Amino acid sequence: MSDFKYEIVEEIAVLSESPKGWRKELNKVSWNGAAPKYDIRDWAPEHEKMGKGVTLTEEEMQKLLESVK
Repeated sequence: MSDFKYEIVEEIAVLSESPKGWRKELNKVSWNGAAPKYDIRDWAPEHEKMGKGVTLTEEEMQKLLESVK
């Protein structure tokens, strides 16, 4: 698997936290220097490790928000 870069551009919300300190977060993340996308995933306490997650474009996030209203 090739290396990749990420930058958490905006920390939006912590959705939950496990007893081990990992947190499910909603952030805006830039992957490999691309435009930031909304991202929901588990993160280790200092963001040094991450779990599997889902990334959403602005349009996808809008549709998600509209669907839960």
